[in-house]
Amino acid sequence: MPVYYGWVIVACAMGSNVARQAAAVATLSMFIVPMTLEFGWSRTAISGAVSLGSLLGALAAPSVGPLADRHGSRALLVASAAVVSACCVALAGTRSLAWFYAAFALSRMTFSTPFDVGIYAAVAKWFVRRRARAMSLVAVSIGAGLAVIPLCAQLVIVGWGWRAGWLALAAFVLLAGALPQWLLLVRQPEDIGLRPDGDAAARAPVESRTGEPASGDAHWEEHSFTRAEALRTPTLWLLMAYTLLMFPVQAGISLHQAPHLIERGLSPALAAGVVSAFSLAAAGASLVFGAAGDRAPLRVSLFAAAALAALGALAMRSIASPAGAFGSAIVFGAGLGGVLTIVPAAWASCFGRAHYGAIRGVTLPAQVGGQALGPLLAGALHDATGDYGAGLAVFAALAALAAACALAVRPPRRG
Repeated sequence: MPVYYGWVIVACAMGSNVARQAAAVATLSMFIVPMTLEFGWSRTAISGAVSLGSLLGALAAPSVGPLADRHGSRALLVASAAVVSACCVALAGTRSLAWFYAAFALSRMTFSTPFDVGIYAAVAKWFVRRRARAMSLVAVSIGAGLAVIPLCAQLVIVGWGWRAGWLALAAFVLLAGALPQWLLLVRQPEDIGLRPDGDAAARAPVESRTGEPASGDAHWEEHSFTRAEALRTPTLWLLMAYTLLMFPVQAGISLHQAPHLIERGLSPALAAGVVSAFSLAAAGASLVFGAAGDRAPLRVSLFAAAALAALGALAMRSIASPAGAFGSAIVFGAGLGGVLTIVPAAWASCFGRAHYGAIRGVTLPAQVGGQALGPLLAGALHDATGDYGAGLAVFAALAALAAACALAVRPPRRG
């Protein structure tokens, strides 16, 4: 039997996800120390560029989302890769804080919205029953990218300097994020005579052991919500609250993890290794959450991911050895892997695939707004207190609130 073409779409989405990590906060964290040593910038100043880019992404999201529904993800992803690559070239020529803000904010805006919408809309339109599993592979690519790209960037920085590091990222983004997508992406299975999941005919809904629809349940495909209908459901607002609470934690810790580890006595090379372990843990957890997510109730998966992130953030406050650094990073990475797998699948599982881009576009500001707040909050608390302890305590509390919020999530109903 031929391989279902949806898995080719997943491979393209994974390539885009790896490429977009050039603008990830974990990658930027490798550049913080050498750039601040050269220019004398504060951690708050660096963090502000991340926050500005995320806010710009939040403003762009409602108009970008419907484009993926109407025209597909191909042009969106290729253009996104070209923009991020050009921004990396510009970052290599940084001479002032204003220049850095302009280049990184544009790169971060593209990371936050066009890349995100294009990647997850592509996968959501090709899968229903196996959606959580497909999304888990996409989430694995985030972990793989974050495991490899910051480490490779650090190696280039050590050998040739931070400017060469940005140029190396620029070349990689085009190779992994533009060429395969231009050649292979197709908007949806119906465009080439196929059905979601490769089914020959419609399948019966899949139920979890509790009788409640799982996060990858085909039942909700039969009842696609428009954006206006979705906005009238409590489910949408609970999921938005969850993302608004969790993504400051994700972005704040990801950006400041390496500087925190160095301040706790680890060498830059060992700190890069811990960041890679965190990313690999996220990748492994994504597979676990993806396999469970097609059967488990959505609220259970969301709760488990947030609880792990809260525990990991608390453990990071008391790092006293390399073993403690690796242990806390692995726990936090496992929670983050769950969040990155289950949240994108949740929008399609709850509201269907027909209007996924439009719904993702109107809800994405909660995610990118959280990503804007987290790095700035961590940087400001660090500058005020002299370390990252207060920031990590705040992030642990936010993740705990998200876990409580997850328990209230229920399948949506038309009002």
